[in-house]
Amino acid sequence: MVTSTKSVTYTQFRYFVALARELSYRRAAQVLGISQPTLTSQINVLEKSLGISLFERSRSGTLLSPEGRALLPLAEDVLQSSIRFEEKARDIAGGNRTTYRLGVPPTLGPYLLPFILPQLHKRYAKLKFYVREAAPTQLVQGLFDGHFDIIISPGSHESSQLVASKLFIEPLKFVVPSDHALSGLRYIEPEQIHGETVLTLEEAHHFHHQVHEICMKIGAQVTRDYEGTSLDTLRQMVVMGMGVAFLPGLYVHSELHQPDELHVCELKDTPIERQHNLVWRNTAPGRVFFRELGNEIRRILSDTLGHAVRVDS
Repeated sequence: MVTSTKSVTYTQFRYFVALARELSYRRAAQVLGISQPTLTSQINVLEKSLGISLFERSRSGTLLSPEGRALLPLAEDVLQSSIRFEEKARDIAGGNRTTYRLGVPPTLGPYLLPFILPQLHKRYAKLKFYVREAAPTQLVQGLFDGHFDIIISPGSHESSQLVASKLFIEPLKFVVPSDHALSGLRYIEPEQIHGETVLTLEEAHHFHHQVHEICMKIGAQVTRDYEGTSLDTLRQMVVMGMGVAFLPGLYVHSELHQPDELHVCELKDTPIERQHNLVWRNTAPGRVFFRELGNEIRRILSDTLGHAVRVDS
């Protein structure tokens, strides 16, 4: 029985769908960019308003209730309809819209965009981007919510609502202080990292989890005592001898201009890479142009960064 006639808000729809996807209050709050208590409070308000429990909560985790499973597709439809409404309104107001909201991760944007945006401007004189940086999980959520039109994001995107066009594969480089015992070697054996203190970024970054997976595979240990807030901070911690680290190839290509500070090498017979994709909603009015845009970005990358990354065909 419904205990209140108060309408469900757009924000409550967003929170419900995000929690249903993550099935974790902590992860959903991170994706939404809010505090966990705020999310908990809003879900409680929503459930009280509807008069039903949307989730089952236990010590083992969070699950959708039968009522929640029944309502989830409808909530997703509401969000998608709202996005399409806003997109159509912008198209009507602006004619052929040439300004798009582009999302990129902070571990990629500053080291990629300077190579592609000027070239895109030459090719499409009226094309403009509002660029915003966010963690990959927040980028994908922002795409679902309509806060972004397109994103460049690492990893796979398993959703029927999204289209991902592969752009390029970026290598991850292993860096040590210049006075480290491994300095001077072009390739090192994975077992040579055993016992080393491997530094990484904070948990909010996708890069953090990728480094963890790498270290688990090769038997290395990631320290949680010192986590960088940015790639620059991570580099400086390595320079000061606090540990070793993996850094994205484009960051190394763009920022490491003083080779005396750090030594860059690779793991022998162990290629470490990350795939980057151009991603958009499958209902986006600009989806035909986005495919063309992906082709143009790949062409630009082949001309400008073909020596630093492997461009998808």
